[in-house]
Amino acid sequence: MTPVNPPVLSPSLRRGINLGNMLEAPKEGEWGLYVQEEYFELIKEAGFDFVRLPVRWSTHADESEPYAIDPAFFFRVDQVVDWALERDLVIIIDFHHYEEVMSDPWGNKERYLGIWKQVAERYQDYPSNVLFELLNEPNDQLNASLWNEYLLEALNVVRKTNPGREVILGPVNWNAYDWVNTLDVPNDEHIIVTFHYYLPFQFTHQGADWVEGSDPWLGTTWDGVDAEKAEITRHFDSVADWAQRHNVRILLGEFGAYSEAPQDSRLRWTEFVRSEAERRGFAWSYWEFAAGFGIYDPDAKVWREDLLKALIPQ
Repeated sequence: MTPVNPPVLSPSLRRGINLGNMLEAPKEGEWGLYVQEEYFELIKEAGFDFVRLPVRWSTHADESEPYAIDPAFFFRVDQVVDWALERDLVIIIDFHHYEEVMSDPWGNKERYLGIWKQVAERYQDYPSNVLFELLNEPNDQLNASLWNEYLLEALNVVRKTNPGREVILGPVNWNAYDWVNTLDVPNDEHIIVTFHYYLPFQFTHQGADWVEGSDPWLGTTWDGVDAEKAEITRHFDSVADWAQRHNVRILLGEFGAYSEAPQDSRLRWTEFVRSEAERRGFAWSYWEFAAGFGIYDPDAKVWREDLLKALIPQ
């Protein structure tokens, strides 16, 4: 007999891009960018095989049970997902910027699970190259102990309707590389563990207007000397060693250097981080497509070719 819910084969992830500052803004367009169909054509042609779609579901869901998601917003996400699938791109639906669950996990747990129930049901019949990411960068009051509890409950909600879908989860402290060892990884063959990497922070976030005190960092360089490379190598080795011990796949879900950093340093750092991820078999997705870290200029409608080549050598 054929099982009612046969296992779904894992799609391959290699090179991805985050569609940042779009659907995770409080309202689409509020941060200057809208998701456009032409972006997916460009991304595919450039050699990427997946996109990560940050979505601020919490802004579009009711405050009270059953926490209904706005139908118009759901249709918008459907449209974006379809644009990716039409071009054979894997797409990660990421639960992004749920600030309330970070500051008050206890008061938002049921809403968090209720939103995931709807998202999981909505996409249960979509192909296997739609992936779910349970929560972007858990932090603040959502500590490791609580997050291990919440992620398991969220995964159980997802598995009721999506028993074989690939699900991504990452550690607390903003998905920090050195917190992966706090994760209680569920016994589930369709799990991918993610971490984010923006170190040295004073280099990657110099001049970022949302980071208090970042202006004095302007002019910080990353020269690619042995000591700088060794630090990144050591960090990535620690993740790789942990992943091998726990038999899990790794996604470097975000990395990037802000546009205020010296461009030659940005290129060196980006190329090195990307190559170190690939050397260990990590999938990666660069932050991000067309905003402050972006590799595409949406006004001129051209790639920033030097950054693109740092990610996908020609």
